[in-house]
Amino acid sequence: MPDPSAFLDTLVTFMTTWGLRVVGAVAVLVIGRVLASWARRLTRKGLERSRTDPTLVPFLGSLVYYVLLALVGIAVLGLFGIPTASFVAILGAAGLAIGLALQGTLSNFAAGVMLLIFRPFKLGDFVEAGGNTGVIREIGIFSTALDSPDNVRITVPNSQIYGATIKNYTANEARRVDLEIGISYDDDIRRARETIEAVVAAEPRVLADPPLQVAVGELGDSSVNLVVRPWCRPEDYWDVRFALLQAIKEGLEGAGCSIPYPQADVHLYQAQAD
Repeated sequence: MPDPSAFLDTLVTFMTTWGLRVVGAVAVLVIGRVLASWARRLTRKGLERSRTDPTLVPFLGSLVYYVLLALVGIAVLGLFGIPTASFVAILGAAGLAIGLALQGTLSNFAAGVMLLIFRPFKLGDFVEAGGNTGVIREIGIFSTALDSPDNVRITVPNSQIYGATIKNYTANEARRVDLEIGISYDDDIRRARETIEAVVAAEPRVLADPPLQVAVGELGDSSVNLVVRPWCRPEDYWDVRFALLQAIKEGLEGAGCSIPYPQADVHLYQAQAD
C-alpha cells in the first residue's frame, strides 16, 4: 500500500514546480494578448494619422498583432522547459520553404505594399503601368485593376507594375498637347503662326499659363513643320487635341495657307538615239 505521506510530498512538489509555471504561462498569455491588442490599436491609429492607404491599415495592424502573439507563444514554451531555439529554427525553415513556394505571390504582395506606401498613383488616375494603359479602379495587395480606354477591365500583378516604369498622366495639374502642323514652302510662316495662335486662343479649354509655343520645328522634305504646344488640364487632353487639329486646318485654309501632301519631283530625260 503506497505511503500517503510520500504521495502527498510528491503532489506538493508537482504543484509547486508545475503549478507556478502554469500560472505564469496563463499570466504571460493574458498579458501578451492584451499588449498585442494594444499594439495593434496603436499601429492602426498611427497609420491613420499618417494618412496611409486604408487598404494597408488593417493588414499592418493584424501583422503586428500576430507577430507579438507568436513571440508570446515562444515565451510560454520556454516557461515549460521546451527548447525554443530549435522551435524557432523549425519555424524559420518552414517559413523559408513557404516563401520559396510562394515566391511570385510574395513578390506581388511586397510590390503591393510599396505601391500603397509610396502611392505613385491613386484611384481615378490615368496611367501607363505594367505594359498597360488605363484608369486605376482598384489597388489591391496582390494586383491592381484598371480600365483601358475602350473600357476593358485589366488586372495586373503588382510586381509587374512596381518593377517597371510608371507614367501617371493625371498626376500634374496641366498637360502639354504636342501638335505638328506642316505648311507649304510657298506660305508665309509669320501669317501661319499668327493664324495658329488665334485659333488656339479661341479654344476655351487651353490654359493661359504655361504659355503657348508655336515655332518652326523642322524643314521637311515636302513642308515646313511647325510645332504647336498648348497646355490644358489632363482630363481635357484628347478633346483639346481633336478640336485643335480640325480648327487649325480650317484656320490655315481660310488664311490662304496650304497643308501639303508628301510629294516628290520626278525629272525625265529623253536620251538621243545614236
